[in-house]
Parts: sequence; C-alpha cells; structure tokens
Amino acid sequence: MARTRKVVELATIEARREALKAELARLDEQAKAAEQTARDAGRPVLAAALERVKIAAIDKADARAIATAISNHGGKAVATQLASLV
Repeated sequence: MARTRKVVELATIEARREALKAELARLDEQAKAAEQTARDAGRPVLAAALERVKIAAIDKADARAIATAISNHGGKAVATQLASLV
C-alpha cells in the first residue's frame, strides 16, 4: 500500500510540475508583452512634443541616432545633454 501511494504522489507531483511550467510560460509571455509596451510608452509623448515645434531638415542617420540615444539612455539623460547645447 505504501508503494502505491508513492506512485500516486509522484504522478501528482509530475502533473503539478507540468501545470506550473505551463503557467510560467504564460507569465513569461505576459512579461515580454508588458516590457515591449513599456519600452515604447514614451513615443506618443515625444511625437506630440515634436508636433509643437518647428524642426529644420534632418538627415535620416541623425534622426536614428537621436532615437537610439533616447532608447539606450532614456529621455531624461538625452534631454539633459541637449539642454546643455542651448
């Protein structure tokens, strides 16, 4: 009887493990989606600010460098550096 109980417990444990793995996979997917959303959360704010000011012609490479700097260092750090140019 003790041997049967161990088999049942092992099967229960394995089933629970698989359920937890599936739940963890779902949580990983949700976390990835949330991270992607958070990474792009500033776009509407920046776009609205750019709509309010006049911008001279800009090279595509320069625009990409500015966008990359914002992505890598954050808006506050880039804004601080740009403010020092004024």
